[in-house]
Formats: sequence, structure tokens, C-alpha cells
Amino acid sequence: MRSETKITALAELEFISYIDETGNLPESLQGKIGVYAIFDDRKILQLVNYSRDIYISLKQHLVRKPQSCYWVKVETIERPNRTLLEGVRKAWLEENGAIPAGNGIDEGIWNHPIDAKVTMTDEEKAKYESSDDLSKVKFLKNIARRVEDEIFDVLESRGVKAEIRFNPKLKEQGLLDLK
Repeated sequence: MRSETKITALAELEFISYIDETGNLPESLQGKIGVYAIFDDRKILQLVNYSRDIYISLKQHLVRKPQSCYWVKVETIERPNRTLLEGVRKAWLEENGAIPAGNGIDEGIWNHPIDAKVTMTDEEKAKYESSDDLSKVKFLKNIARRVEDEIFDVLESRGVKAEIRFNPKLKEQGLLDLK
């Protein structure tokens, strides 16, 4: 927990394993407000962000970018304070010396629902375009399920045991986001 006056340098914080030996994310972060930094397997900074529930945010990032989520550093606070959170986030980004991909070119991938439609082959696109509205919804659900299965395969290979559930309504639009 940080003091309200001094920002702890990112380099001073301990690395926390993104997935523990039981296959779960750091449960101590459930319901915690704060700033977090995500690192890849080589401990290279990928993203700095803040959240009202760090655990849920980490889970979202894991399904969106599973090969980039190996380590995390966290600074929590008691009460929401956007100015404070943004100040810590800005300080950590400046300390890093470069904007990590998750805060730059890959910002959308890290922070928005997964668009399964971009994985459609030309043949699937043609079939989709020639379908009626009801068939389009079913088609998009199937594409989303395929991408969901691919994500689950990657998470399983990482040893993830945490419950992951995608919002079924968004699948009808070809999107994947946690429920």
C-alpha cells in the first residue's frame, strides 16, 4: 500500500508471478484498487495501467495477451483517486524510458474485447456475407468459439486453472470479453 505523498519507483517493487504454482492469478489482488505493470517472460515491461479491481484487469489482459503476461508489479491504494493513479502510471512510464507496446501501438489489443472476426478466412468471409441475419449471428458465435478454444489451449499450456468465462452475448457479435 502506497503513501499518499511519495510514488514508489517501479524498479523498487517486487516481481509477482502472474500465475502461481496452483495455476491461479494473485488472489490477494481481488478487489484491490491500484496501478499495475505487466511484464513478459524476460521481464520486459508490456503495459502500465490502473484499475478498481486489479485481479479482474489482470485476468482480462491474460486472455487478450497470454504470451505477454508472466510478471506483474503492483502499487495499491485504499480509495479510488484518479489523479493519484494517473500520477503513478505516468511516473512508471517515464521511469521505463520508452512507451511499452500495451500503452502504445498495441493499446487496443490489451484493453478492448477480442475481435474474432479478424481471424475469418476469405472463404468464411464470403459465406458470412451471403448469409441471412440469423445465420450471421450463428456464424459469428462459431468463429468466436473457435478463437475461445484457441485461447483456452494457450492458457492450459501455461498451467492456468483460474475460472475463465466469456460473455455469451458478445459472441453473437464475434467478440470475446470476460463476463
